[in-house]
Amino acid sequence: MPPGTLPAANVFYGTTLGLNPRAVPQLQADSLAWFDIASSGQQLHVAFGRPDVDFTDEARAARRHPCFRVESQEQLNELQRRIWEHYERGGEGAPSECDRPGGENSGAKGVEYPTRFFARDFAGNRLEFSL
Repeated sequence: MPPGTLPAANVFYGTTLGLNPRAVPQLQADSLAWFDIASSGQQLHVAFGRPDVDFTDEARAARRHPCFRVESQEQLNELQRRIWEHYERGGEGAPSECDRPGGENSGAKGVEYPTRFFARDFAGNRLEFSL
Protein backbone atom coordinates (compact mmCIF):
# COMPACT_ATOMS: atom_id res chain seq x y z
CA MET A 1 0.00 0.00 0.00
CA PRO A 2 1.19 3.54 -0.56
CA PRO A 3 2.76 5.17 2.51
CA GLY A 4 0.42 7.23 4.66
CA THR A 5 -2.72 5.24 3.82
CA LEU A 6 -3.27 3.53 7.20
CA PRO A 7 -6.54 5.45 7.83
CA ALA A 8 -7.85 4.45 4.37
CA ALA A 9 -6.92 0.81 5.02
CA ASN A 10 -8.79 0.86 8.33
CA VAL A 11 -11.88 2.31 6.66
CA PHE A 12 -11.91 -0.12 3.71
CA TYR A 13 -10.76 -3.36 5.37
CA GLY A 14 -12.26 -2.67 8.81
CA THR A 15 -15.50 -0.81 8.09
CA THR A 16 -16.44 -1.71 4.51
CA LEU A 17 -15.27 -5.35 4.52
CA GLY A 18 -16.05 -5.85 8.21
CA LEU A 19 -12.70 -7.39 9.18
CA ASN A 20 -11.63 -6.94 12.81
CA PRO A 21 -8.48 -4.83 13.35
CA ARG A 22 -5.91 -6.35 15.67
CA ALA A 23 -2.83 -4.96 17.36
CA VAL A 24 0.47 -4.92 15.48
CA PRO A 25 3.95 -4.78 17.03
CA GLN A 26 4.44 -1.24 18.41
CA LEU A 27 7.64 -0.68 16.39
CA GLN A 28 5.66 -1.32 13.17
CA ALA A 29 2.45 0.54 14.08
CA ASP A 30 2.84 2.99 11.20
CA SER A 31 3.84 0.42 8.58
CA LEU A 32 1.43 -2.50 9.13
CA ALA A 33 -2.26 -3.13 9.68
CA TRP A 34 -3.53 -6.54 10.71
CA PHE A 35 -7.11 -7.77 10.50
CA ASP A 36 -8.76 -10.98 11.74
CA ILE A 37 -10.91 -12.75 9.16
CA ALA A 38 -13.94 -13.60 11.31
CA SER A 39 -13.12 -16.32 13.85
CA SER A 40 -11.30 -18.50 11.32
CA GLY A 41 -7.85 -17.86 12.78
CA GLN A 42 -6.85 -16.43 9.40
CA GLN A 43 -5.52 -12.90 9.19
CA LEU A 44 -4.97 -10.29 6.51
CA HIS A 45 -1.73 -8.33 6.88
CA VAL A 46 -1.49 -5.00 5.05
CA ALA A 47 1.99 -3.52 4.63
CA PHE A 48 2.53 0.12 3.78
CA GLY A 49 5.24 0.97 1.28
CA ARG A 50 8.30 3.08 1.64
CA PRO A 51 8.27 6.63 0.29
CA ASP A 52 11.06 5.71 -2.17
CA VAL A 53 8.98 2.98 -3.89
CA ASP A 54 6.93 3.96 -6.94
CA PHE A 55 3.37 2.59 -6.92
CA THR A 56 2.97 2.44 -10.69
CA ASP A 57 -0.19 1.97 -12.71
CA GLU A 58 1.18 -1.43 -13.77
CA ALA A 59 1.41 -2.59 -10.14
CA ARG A 60 -2.10 -1.27 -9.45
CA ALA A 61 -3.47 -3.20 -12.47
CA ALA A 62 -1.92 -6.54 -11.43
CA ARG A 63 -4.20 -9.59 -11.63
CA ARG A 64 -2.69 -11.32 -8.56
CA HIS A 65 -5.13 -11.25 -5.67
CA PRO A 66 -6.40 -12.92 -2.51
CA CYS A 67 -9.82 -14.56 -2.53
CA PHE A 68 -12.16 -14.19 0.44
CA ARG A 69 -14.82 -16.89 0.75
CA VAL A 70 -18.14 -16.26 2.45
CA GLU A 71 -20.68 -18.78 3.70
CA SER A 72 -23.82 -17.84 1.77
CA GLN A 73 -25.18 -16.09 -1.29
CA GLU A 74 -26.86 -13.58 1.03
CA GLN A 75 -23.50 -12.70 2.65
CA LEU A 76 -21.86 -12.38 -0.75
CA ASN A 77 -24.65 -10.08 -1.99
CA GLU A 78 -24.48 -7.93 1.16
CA LEU A 79 -20.70 -7.60 0.93
CA GLN A 80 -20.88 -6.60 -2.73
CA ARG A 81 -23.58 -4.05 -1.94
CA ARG A 82 -21.45 -2.50 0.86
CA ILE A 83 -18.36 -2.33 -1.35
CA TRP A 84 -20.35 -0.91 -4.28
CA GLU A 85 -21.93 1.76 -2.07
CA HIS A 86 -18.50 2.79 -0.75
CA TYR A 87 -17.20 2.90 -4.33
CA GLU A 88 -20.11 5.11 -5.45
CA ARG A 89 -20.00 7.56 -2.53
CA GLY A 90 -16.18 7.76 -2.58
CA GLY A 91 -14.33 9.21 0.38
CA GLU A 92 -11.59 7.80 2.55
CA GLY A 93 -10.69 4.20 1.77
CA ALA A 94 -13.09 4.03 -1.18
CA PRO A 95 -12.45 1.14 -3.58
CA SER A 96 -11.01 2.17 -6.94
CA GLU A 97 -13.17 -0.39 -8.81
CA CYS A 98 -16.00 -2.80 -8.02
CA ASP A 99 -18.19 -5.14 -10.05
CA ARG A 100 -21.74 -3.75 -10.05
CA PRO A 101 -24.24 -5.78 -8.01
CA GLY A 102 -26.45 -7.78 -10.35
CA GLY A 103 -23.97 -7.33 -13.22
CA GLU A 104 -21.41 -9.66 -14.71
CA ASN A 105 -18.20 -10.15 -12.72
CA SER A 106 -14.93 -8.97 -14.23
CA GLY A 107 -13.14 -12.31 -13.86
CA ALA A 108 -12.64 -15.19 -16.27
CA LYS A 109 -15.83 -17.01 -17.21
CA GLY A 110 -16.60 -20.73 -17.10
CA VAL A 111 -18.61 -23.32 -15.20
CA GLU A 112 -15.58 -24.23 -13.07
CA TYR A 113 -15.57 -20.80 -11.40
CA PRO A 114 -17.58 -20.16 -8.23
CA THR A 115 -20.15 -17.42 -7.81
CA ARG A 116 -17.98 -14.37 -7.21
CA PHE A 117 -17.22 -10.72 -7.78
CA PHE A 118 -14.10 -8.56 -7.86
CA ALA A 119 -13.10 -5.16 -6.51
CA ARG A 120 -9.91 -3.14 -6.17
CA ASP A 121 -9.16 -1.49 -2.88
CA PHE A 122 -8.21 2.20 -2.59
CA ALA A 123 -4.61 1.39 -3.56
CA GLY A 124 -5.60 -0.69 -6.61
CA ASN A 125 -5.04 -4.16 -5.10
CA ARG A 126 -7.36 -6.71 -6.74
CA LEU A 127 -9.65 -8.67 -4.40
CA GLU A 128 -11.97 -11.59 -5.15
CA PHE A 129 -15.01 -12.51 -3.06
CA SER A 130 -16.70 -15.88 -3.61
CA LEU A 131 -18.91 -18.64 -2.25
